[in-house]
Amino acid sequence: MQVLDADTTHIDGIVAIYNDAVRNTTAIWNEKTVDAANRAAWLADRQRVGYPVLVAIDAEGAVAGYASFGDWRAFDGYRHTVEHSVYVRQDCRGAGIGKALMVALIERARGIGKHVLVAAIEANNTGSIELHKKLGFEQVGLMSEVGTKFGVWLDLVFLQLKVDARTEPDALRAQ
Repeated sequence: MQVLDADTTHIDGIVAIYNDAVRNTTAIWNEKTVDAANRAAWLADRQRVGYPVLVAIDAEGAVAGYASFGDWRAFDGYRHTVEHSVYVRQDCRGAGIGKALMVALIERARGIGKHVLVAAIEANNTGSIELHKKLGFEQVGLMSEVGTKFGVWLDLVFLQLKVDARTEPDALRAQ
């Protein structure tokens, strides 16, 4: 398996993984699937702002998983914090792909000066929660019944990881 920066050749694999998660899991709280144009625009937006989209490529050259992060909130004061997502193809789960993507994503966040990675995970997704804890994330919150999918209320667990040891943030430069 290789972890690479995604490009447009990986869009179909990303779409397939995303849509499987929409149809069959509570990992994504959307109920509508997406097409290649949607994910291509998403990829371009992430690249435009300097945020990574990483793909794990299996031995056959197919996308086995992907990960990215984006702004936590849209206000200047949150500029050092990002929320990430990691998704693994259904037949590849439990093989270390999610961990490999997360390790690479943490390094990318550190490399561009981020301070905190936030994970928002459906409370029954114990596999993902445990993976994050093994990587040093701490659970910092639980929001009860804040979402719904498949006709049930969903709880949301928040975890965070400080990716650097800065004691003070940099100043926002005037534009």
